[in-house]
Amino acid sequence: MSILNETYTLSNGVMIPKLGLGTWFVDDDKVAEAVRAAVEIGYRNIDTAQAYGNERGVGEGVRTSGIAREELFVSTKLAAEIKDYDAAVAAIDESLAKLDIGYIDLMLIHAPQPWDDFRGGDYTDGNRQAWRALEEAYRAGKLRSIGVSNFVVEDLENILDHGTVTPHVNQILVHAGNTPTELIDYCQGKDVLVQAYSPIAHGAILDNGTLAAIAARYGVSVPQLCIRYTLQLGTVSLPKTANPDHLRANAEVDFVISDEDMDTLRPLDETDYGEHAAFPVYSGR
Repeated sequence: MSILNETYTLSNGVMIPKLGLGTWFVDDDKVAEAVRAAVEIGYRNIDTAQAYGNERGVGEGVRTSGIAREELFVSTKLAAEIKDYDAAVAAIDESLAKLDIGYIDLMLIHAPQPWDDFRGGDYTDGNRQAWRALEEAYRAGKLRSIGVSNFVVEDLENILDHGTVTPHVNQILVHAGNTPTELIDYCQGKDVLVQAYSPIAHGAILDNGTLAAIAARYGVSVPQLCIRYTLQLGTVSLPKTANPDHLRANAEVDFVISDEDMDTLRPLDETDYGEHAAFPVYSGR
């Protein structure tokens, strides 16, 4: 499972593991155990968010993992609804207090719009205010790196044109069946590392015949193929699970997808998320 030892280097020189543990939908009273299990297997990248309601548990898992704090990379996200400087300052300090791990390795603006208006109104000024708060916390050493999530090109340009720190990361929905190539290329051209959340499409593509056939040729599972695909796109992959068996399997991706198969996977359009389409990020907006 050598992927657990591989890293990217952010534009500010901070190293981030290529494979991480996503904790969306892992309850606060269960997430510490999941973090400890992941760390024992070899994971060093843990991703949470204010909106997940489990920062306290993630922090407990980090503190009780038996691994030195500096060996772990912990990310969280400023709630999407916070588009005000003072509220952002307070929320950053709240995350630091809930996690209680000394500092945060990466903090993101969770979305360019509040969830109840996702891809809706104009929040350019609010995003600038939230970004200013993140920049100040970054300069103060509270955050080792800062970034955004679910930002499209125009959202990124707002930060690039008005901020003083280029986002180190943009965490976006990327999976076989939904590859936003232009956005990925734009980010990479600006030295913004892309993180791929839901690399297995929240489970919605496990029965896809094309993926199953390609996975079979490599002797791997569909989830393993999907995770490897996002890694070969040059992104950090953040599959979500609290199951130790799945944690191990998700890290067994030391194979290489051929250029031909990557070319088959890239244009796939598989965005029927079923019941999960109720969430804004899967709604197609």
